[in-house]
Amino acid sequence: MSHSVTSILSQIRTYQTQVGQPVSPLAERPQTNALQGLMAPQDVQGPSFTETLRGAIAGVNETQQKSGALARAFELGEPGADLAKVMVASQQSSIAFRATVEVRNRLVQAYQDVMNMPL
Repeated sequence: MSHSVTSILSQIRTYQTQVGQPVSPLAERPQTNALQGLMAPQDVQGPSFTETLRGAIAGVNETQQKSGALARAFELGEPGADLAKVMVASQQSSIAFRATVEVRNRLVQAYQDVMNMPL
């Protein structure tokens, strides 16, 4: 499953670069003081976590829709849909979905860990 998490993280980074935002905004400008980067988070304007996650989920949904459409085309006997394409698309959508579920599980676990921390 480590490969799946790495895959979804690389997809998130890809979505961030497609939006036109740098992956690491702090790497663009050198910091003279380490606390300066922590004290001025409003300077960084990139896609929010919600937007990034929503984009990743939309990508998984699109992959599943394409896979379903290709499978239907194969079942109907359309000339452009061969079995190899259907199987590859099916595996891609399956892996993307499993990676998304793994990320969700890790987020839920992190939330539960934070909620169970003693004050």
